[in-house]
Amino acid sequence: MSSLNLDDFTDLIERPDGGVRRDAEARRERQIVPPGSLGRLDDLGEWLAAAQGSVPVRPVVRPRVVLFAGDHGVAELGVSARPAGSAADLVREILDGGRPVSVLARRLDVPVRVVDMALDCAPDTFPEDVVRHRVRRGSGRIDFEDALTPEEAEAAFLAGVAVADEEADSGTDLVVLGDVSVGGTTAAGVLVAALCGTDASVVTGRGGEAIDDLAWMRKCAAIRDALRRARPVLGEQLQLLAAVGGADLAAMTGFLLQCAVRKLPVVLDGVVAAACALVGQRIAFRAPDWWLASHRSGEPGQAKALDRMALEPLLDQGVKVGEGAGALLALPLVQAAAALAAELPEKPEATAEEPEKDPEDVSDIT
Repeated sequence: MSSLNLDDFTDLIERPDGGVRRDAEARRERQIVPPGSLGRLDDLGEWLAAAQGSVPVRPVVRPRVVLFAGDHGVAELGVSARPAGSAADLVREILDGGRPVSVLARRLDVPVRVVDMALDCAPDTFPEDVVRHRVRRGSGRIDFEDALTPEEAEAAFLAGVAVADEEADSGTDLVVLGDVSVGGTTAAGVLVAALCGTDASVVTGRGGEAIDDLAWMRKCAAIRDALRRARPVLGEQLQLLAAVGGADLAAMTGFLLQCAVRKLPVVLDGVVAAACALVGQRIAFRAPDWWLASHRSGEPGQAKALDRMALEPLLDQGVKVGEGAGALLALPLVQAAAALAAELPEKPEATAEEPEKDPEDVSDIT
């Protein structure tokens, strides 16, 4: 199908430095607060040290929110609370500062980058820095047709790789990854069900803006129909993304893998990011060691995917809005873990707690 060799990622991706992690654990043993008393913050600090290759761990000072945007043709079936083709409205609200991720990003002083991969709007709707990686206008209706052509799938995947390189080269030291889509959770559900070998009903959720029972049944049926098209191409991940994914999902998958190549840690948001991570795991089994699950979104597909990758979410606040908001909430925890790991003082050097006794000055005990 493609000249792109995904097997290269298996060779290129290494695990975070195990020796550095052991050094971080040893340092933690020497600090004044007993190991384990900080709960998962201990694990977070050690994970980040291994990812950075640094003890003590460096502070996270240049995080970035990266959101991949696209519309999905399957939304025409009424599987979303939002109208089909309206993801551009969400992007506009984010850029104007009116969405939850915008508010949180301002509060935390984190820049937000939106990457249009397949919005259903004119290419000149948004600035050049948003649209320059765009592959097509909307993605195909996956219940009966491919989301992308093979060429579009490769172009989207490589666009994600390019965005990861841009972020790594610019000095970004941690990425908060999310999506802005209408119909994206349906495509994500198909990927998770296909890769986990489960039925549509097990992965079908209500979405960020909760749908009613009738819409849930339409969504379940759409995932079921798309699953029939996904199963024959399970062994070829790029074909799978072309058949039942979309340009935004293909780009996110490429982005996640290249971040692992570049040793750039990523905090995953909701079910769409989790589904792409699951595809990435199939391509390169060591890649999930570079990713952190931020929160439980309440989407059953997300829970299934994270369980398969053995990623335990940091938060459980019931945030379902998507667009990276839940993942951004986890950022202060990561930064706190880094600060504690680096700044807690170590215990004083061991000195003789009891003066040594002169062997010639020992009284007989009667």
